[in-house]
Amino acid sequence: MARAQRILLVGGGHSHVEVLRRFALRPDPQVALTLVSPEPETAYSGMLPGLVAGLYTRAEAHIALPPLARWAGARFLTDRVEALDLHEKTAAMADGMREPFDFVSLDVGSAPDDRVAGARAHAIAVKPVAAFLAAWERMQMDAAGGTVRTIAVVGGGAAGVEVLLAMHARLAAALGAGAPRFALITDQPHVLPGHPPAVRARIGRILVARGVVLHFDSPAVAVEPGAVVVAHGRRIAADRIVWAVAAAAQPWLAASGLACDARGFVRVDEALRSPSHPFVFAAGDCATQAQHPRPKSGVFAVRQGPPLAGNLRRVARGAPTTAYIPQRRALALITTGGRHAIASWGPFVAQGPWVWRWKDRIDRRFMAKYVPPAGAGSAPAPLSPDREQSR
Repeated sequence: MARAQRILLVGGGHSHVEVLRRFALRPDPQVALTLVSPEPETAYSGMLPGLVAGLYTRAEAHIALPPLARWAGARFLTDRVEALDLHEKTAAMADGMREPFDFVSLDVGSAPDDRVAGARAHAIAVKPVAAFLAAWERMQMDAAGGTVRTIAVVGGGAAGVEVLLAMHARLAAALGAGAPRFALITDQPHVLPGHPPAVRARIGRILVARGVVLHFDSPAVAVEPGAVVVAHGRRIAADRIVWAVAAAAQPWLAASGLACDARGFVRVDEALRSPSHPFVFAAGDCATQAQHPRPKSGVFAVRQGPPLAGNLRRVARGAPTTAYIPQRRALALITTGGRHAIASWGPFVAQGPWVWRWKDRIDRRFMAKYVPPAGAGSAPAPLSPDREQSR
């Protein structure tokens, strides 16, 4: 009997959790799965603003990866991949080990672009999520102690708007009139570029009603201790600065020799497969589907999970892949701090508590899919004997 094909899943993102679920529901003896992730849990982006606002517990907003891997019969390695050797087909880990593979799939997400001077040292990035949540806990304690009086969020996209409104709601509920003041800084002439004007207008009214100071057409050129420097040398003072600008690629992807786009994201075809290295697949924010580019959004990453699982199963058996063409638009659900949200689909826009309840039901149903049945995969899969020490 032929050896099972080793498929290495790098990163526990939205696409890979669905790959694991599908292999759990339909095991394949021809496939040996391994998941590598630096964290034992992955945050669900749809519930992150609610977690920040205090509407969800950490467990409710995170998917536990080791139980999901066990359910799928996969090994789970708590580690970080730092490079790929595409000639030897090995992944170099942060702990010095090397993990061999026959096929590798990348779902490592993205990070806010911190190339602005001082951003890495003096701002709090919204990704990685674990680090942001730890910083948010400290920020709440400092606000309660009176040492944080102003908070600036840099980035006027959905991530920046939602996290600002979530932080505002949590601190206003806890501290009342003593809550910090907020500012939103963006290089755009309005918030939420890419969203319909009706959505932008509604969000703008909510921000103004909550006393948020809006700085439009203000590209950040530097971050200093206690201030964001924007174009023309203007300084916007803040005790804490949250960095939620457009996504950037992780540098090791392009450094590994994979074909990438101009921004460093892995190029993939309609099968979510690298055109330069056919044994490499990629999905989620770290990838760009060359023929069908879409926004970096959890909505699209979730939709890539099923076709990615199918194509990984096919290549392991030597079968041809199938094409995946993503939908051109997706339902947008933007939370506004409390139990209130705005929905948009093309020209349709609605808002209110009922939208939040609808979103909450969608999110909870999604998360329930990744809780293994009782007793499923109770014994962890053994370590592969061919994992070798890095030299």
